[in-house]
Amino acid sequence: MTVESTAARKPRRSAGTRKSPSTKPELVQLLTPEGKRVKNAEYDKYVADITPEELRGLYRDMVLTRRFDAEATSLQRQGELGLWASLLGQEAAQIGSGRALRDDDYVFPTYREHGVAWCRGVDPTNLLGMFRGVNNGGWDPNGNNFHLYTIVIGSQTLHATGYAMGIAKDGADSAVIAYFGDGASSQGDVAESFTFSAVYNAPVVFFCQNNQWAISEPTEKQTRVPLYQRAQGFGFPGVRVDGNDVLASLAVTKWALERARAGEGPTLVEAYTYRMGAHTTSDDPSKYRADEEREAWEAKDPILRLRRYLEDSNHADEGFFAELETESEALGRRVREAVRAMPDPDRFAMFEHAYADGHALVDEERAGFAAYQASFADGEGA
Repeated sequence: MTVESTAARKPRRSAGTRKSPSTKPELVQLLTPEGKRVKNAEYDKYVADITPEELRGLYRDMVLTRRFDAEATSLQRQGELGLWASLLGQEAAQIGSGRALRDDDYVFPTYREHGVAWCRGVDPTNLLGMFRGVNNGGWDPNGNNFHLYTIVIGSQTLHATGYAMGIAKDGADSAVIAYFGDGASSQGDVAESFTFSAVYNAPVVFFCQNNQWAISEPTEKQTRVPLYQRAQGFGFPGVRVDGNDVLASLAVTKWALERARAGEGPTLVEAYTYRMGAHTTSDDPSKYRADEEREAWEAKDPILRLRRYLEDSNHADEGFFAELETESEALGRRVREAVRAMPDPDRFAMFEHAYADGHALVDEERAGFAAYQASFADGEGA
């Protein structure tokens, strides 16, 4: 089964229902799935000066991010994390866009941007602490210009737009990027952020990782046109990039960020990729998608694609790959040991900062919770 054939599993259309346009949308691609470099007159210049060392760096980023992600999934299965949202298959979109950012740019992620967090210097164990329930994020957003993870679907796009409007008024020479998924693209918050960013010419890049599935809902059930084309209705450009191509993701994001910094307003980037794993560890994708579809996308693996290019171009040898494998395993061990060593959170911390000046109701709730906890020590609790 091809990716396009998912439409064949849809129920029969009712009479009078129009079909979606069948024209294949344009896709920016610089590396084919076979690892062959292809020319692009518009975007080549954004990666024209990339060095072999930087290419190896992109490969290293993707490999280590995938290793960390796999370890997190394993830890959840062992009961060490409450939940985990894997990025498996989306490494190129995240690393490519993440490495396009400048230090003074600001990132508003959802809850799956582990690769972008890696690019921004956020310690992976901080991400795991949140999913373990021992912190509320664990990093200072202003220390890395990387906001805390947002669980509410799509709301961070409004935060990003407001922040971008603010820095524009301040005259800052920087840009903002907001990450979200294809599912979030149907949220009202996203539509509102498109409206405000367009009207106020905000320096923001909307980076949508279209991984084909909003949990069990395919993209075709959400839109009749490719997602990037929605930007036209709001008055700013949209572009679809091969999200499994790290070079194309890097180039297109650089272009969009440059537009933002130059005062040309927002851009919608649709990274066309695939979620090869489950939506989260509480999900079973075998219930709603075919194995053949996943296998077709595994052949487009972003890491294998860049490895083929590095090998064919003689930019990396076996020594590099062996050394990276050793580093990858060391990262897995470090993450595993760090998670298991995390102390339990303060049970009363949830009552702090509920109100700036305190509140009688919170005091009452804290006292009640203290009595409940004490009952366990006295042998009275259930």
